[in-house]
Amino acid sequence: MSTTELPASHAELMDGVYRWQRHIYDLTRKYYLLGRDRLIDGLDVPQNGTVLELGCGTGRNIALAARRYPNARFFGLDISAEMLETANASIAREGLAARVNLARGDATDFDAKALFDTAQFDRVFVSYSLSMIPGWEKTVAAALAALAPGGSLHVVDFGQQEGLPRWFRALLRGWLRKFHVEPRAALRDVLESESERAGATFRFRTLYRGYAWLAVIRIAI
Repeated sequence: MSTTELPASHAELMDGVYRWQRHIYDLTRKYYLLGRDRLIDGLDVPQNGTVLELGCGTGRNIALAARRYPNARFFGLDISAEMLETANASIAREGLAARVNLARGDATDFDAKALFDTAQFDRVFVSYSLSMIPGWEKTVAAALAALAPGGSLHVVDFGQQEGLPRWFRALLRGWLRKFHVEPRAALRDVLESESERAGATFRFRTLYRGYAWLAVIRIAI
């Protein structure tokens, strides 16, 4: 999907939400976007591998992953031009531009070959983005379709806080709604279903008493 074909309403919404928030995003989100570093540590990127992040935001995760796996090439996609402005500046500042390529696109419907001149990736990851994407189920399918044989999809996002007090869940949900974030109750079921459809293996973990969910889908070679 080209930039001009992006769904205007959602792209404009995200630009509006993060036009100013992007400047303090990483400083504030480190306190409640839990499990991101665990996801990155678990990518286990092969030598000279390729990694795609869907919903790359400010570039925080992709920069961290690029430093963690110095022999890999990284690609990031986001629907928000505002977030990508911050991400590109961050990548350039850290001297990672030679290995990190960012593009504007819709995570539910993208043409990786057209955007990055790379059709398949060894790893795809989605960190706290599915809870913000309308039609997020399509993102899961698109991510799996972009994997090379033997590749894996890694997802971390808000869980259902099933092991936490009810008052905490209500407080968290109210705060997240201010940023158009909705924890996906069906996330585990959709990931497992898509894994079965692809003939892949599926691993799922709950973190911090259900505050976050972490999943890995691995495609057969």
